[in-house]
Amino acid sequence: MTSLSPARRPHDKAARRADILAAALEVFAANGFANARLDDVARAAGVAKGTLYLYFADKQALFEGLIKENLAPIPDVASGMLSAFEGSTSELIRALVALLLARIQTPQARQVMQLMISEGHRFPDLAAFHYREVVTPGLGVVRAIVARGVARGEIRRAPQAEALTRHPQALFAPFLTAVVWNMTFDKVAPLDEAAFAEDYIALLLGGLNGGETS
Repeated sequence: MTSLSPARRPHDKAARRADILAAALEVFAANGFANARLDDVARAAGVAKGTLYLYFADKQALFEGLIKENLAPIPDVASGMLSAFEGSTSELIRALVALLLARIQTPQARQVMQLMISEGHRFPDLAAFHYREVVTPGLGVVRAIVARGVARGEIRRAPQAEALTRHPQALFAPFLTAVVWNMTFDKVAPLDEAAFAEDYIALLLGGLNGGETS
């Protein structure tokens, strides 16, 4: 395991916190949440264990820090895009998909997502935190997009719009599918995530707009 020595960056609090989070992700990815040890995190970060506790109260707080750092900003950025976007609903959905795809393809966000998929069912407190901080605001963004499209007359099929409002998870389905698929089959049949997302969105927009996807 590579030590992330504090000498590699300025000794300010933000940099030290970033070192600890990077080390924690390395340790969690290698050992899983249950078997990860704070001693190993401190060693990898190049800090004393007591220093680690100045930033994170326990192992759960450390994992929650990874969620806040790597996944929680995504719905915030998406919400900002929604409020400022002037194009059509189809263009907005495609822009949002591009944003999400770019974010989940960063190594850190991908590793945190993979850990949530593999560990979330075993640690309900972590799953609840992720749901509250990431999933709930993300679902709210999707519902707001649907409402915007209906109000502008750009989503014309009421049953499909109602279905997406009831189950906004449908917009996130291709990303979860892509992550799980490539976790499982990357060495056998890797999925082109960008092409997969594009095809999925074309199908989704066709359903919302009576066959028109532009």
